[in-house]
Amino acid sequence: MICAYDRVYLESARRNLARMLDFAVYDMCYELQQFYHWFLMSGIAEQFGSGDYRFLAGMSGVELAYEVLDVSQIAYERRKPCYSADRSEEYWTGWALAYYQWETSLTFREIEKYIPVTEVCGLYSPYHEMDIRQFSDKMNELYMKAKKGTSLKILRKYAGMSQRELSELSGVPLRTIQQYEQQQKNINKAQVEYLVRLSKTLCCEITDLLEKTK
Repeated sequence: MICAYDRVYLESARRNLARMLDFAVYDMCYELQQFYHWFLMSGIAEQFGSGDYRFLAGMSGVELAYEVLDVSQIAYERRKPCYSADRSEEYWTGWALAYYQWETSLTFREIEKYIPVTEVCGLYSPYHEMDIRQFSDKMNELYMKAKKGTSLKILRKYAGMSQRELSELSGVPLRTIQQYEQQQKNINKAQVEYLVRLSKTLCCEITDLLEKTK
């Protein structure tokens, strides 16, 4: 499995994302969904998810929250953080979400598209008491259910092509395309030549065709 960045930064990343959401909600009094939207739109989520050291370990979660607000040009008053002994649901959400993003290499924006942050927060009970891998399994289940199809199928439909048209334009056998879309064959193990042909025909990157969840 190819993870989003080196594991050595994972625990710091989890603490930072967890503290960022907790601070934004309980100290700065923002709604979770609103602040998370700023996080995504600021571009910081993309840099965080790709392993930018500045955001993973170069600043605290509180500093990360302020960075999101500054980049988003949101007016605010700096407040002294209150460090609670009890971990909030929002803290757990950031902690668990950072792990899932690292494990799957999905972008935070892609995850949010199919599993809103408020829905992730709703998994707090009972998953905060379980092994993080059980949380990841549940997220994979929700992701695939909401996505309703493989990446290849979604990209093909977005391009307005039938399976036969994609086959004729790309030169990839029709039956092979059908097997990839029905997950009878693992597209992650496809011939490089097929992936190149499909990506060129669909005007996407090869990585866009791969399935990143189990």
